[in-house]
Amino acid sequence: MKKTVESPANRYYGGPNSDHFDGKLFHNPGGVLPLGFRDVLRWQFNGLRSAWPKAWPSPFPQAKPRWRVTGEGLSVTMVGHSTLLLQVDGLNILTDPVWSERASPVRFAGPRRVNAPGIAFDDLPKIDIVLLSHNHYDHMDIATLRRLHQVHDPLVITPLGNDAIVRPAVPMLRVSAHDWGDTVEAGEGTRIHVEPAHHWSARGARDRRMALWGSFVLETPAGHVYFAGDTGFHEGRNYRHMAEKYGGFRLAILPIGAYEPRWFMKSQHQDPDEAVEAMRLLNAGHVAGCHWGTFQLTDEPIEEPRQRLHAALDREGVSRELFRALQPGEVWQVATV
Repeated sequence: MKKTVESPANRYYGGPNSDHFDGKLFHNPGGVLPLGFRDVLRWQFNGLRSAWPKAWPSPFPQAKPRWRVTGEGLSVTMVGHSTLLLQVDGLNILTDPVWSERASPVRFAGPRRVNAPGIAFDDLPKIDIVLLSHNHYDHMDIATLRRLHQVHDPLVITPLGNDAIVRPAVPMLRVSAHDWGDTVEAGEGTRIHVEPAHHWSARGARDRRMALWGSFVLETPAGHVYFAGDTGFHEGRNYRHMAEKYGGFRLAILPIGAYEPRWFMKSQHQDPDEAVEAMRLLNAGHVAGCHWGTFQLTDEPIEEPRQRLHAALDREGVSRELFRALQPGEVWQVATV
């Protein structure tokens, strides 16, 4: 675990320079920086934002997951957006947990969920580990992290600098902060690797790119699992690297939503067509599609990500059963590859 040391230039992290840290800010090597405030205004006033329903209930009932999944078993349950419960090798792992009503720094404004969490908080099994990909409000929800600490006391694994945001708000929470390429031992049979994603970070207007973002690879006796976090396609570079490094994946969890308008979102959020290409590049046997259908963050209609995903799969001759756009409460017992 890297120890976070604040510096005058960066309120969250101070450490040695690297290919993705210049001593003050993090960046994507060979990548694209997030656009600026003028571009945000241009997007916000483009008049192209689709109308989402105020409520879009999931067709699946709230799940009540088994306590543990062992052996060759691998289960994934969609909670909503990028929050999923992974059960593998006797571990219960949450990705980017958000149970709050809004993905926002305030309770009275900001994106509001249009469906209930796919697992009621009180029905969660004992949570061992939280994978926290970055600090945007639809991924890092302090209220949920506080509840998880009080009830489950999980270990939170996150990229560099995010611990400096979480610890003051939840002082006794166990947080382990890591650079890309670091590995965490998670029990007897599972290792968790922190890996690159093409994204950015901010909690406000003055802390852009001061904390690192990332993806995760779970190396388990039941197979490899990849959680992309939030990412742009980035010419498939990170996906190729993951396949070369790990050989392939039994399951990948990939974002498929929040991609319009493309001129603004392309570098930070991949679209469904790119997600299907990512499946091939990763050598992934199964893919769970996330980051759609719960919080309206961008311009596309609520059902479009799934429709475009199905069209891309059909075009590429890939079974829709292998790449599912998961909805809250949906439970997938992932077959072996």
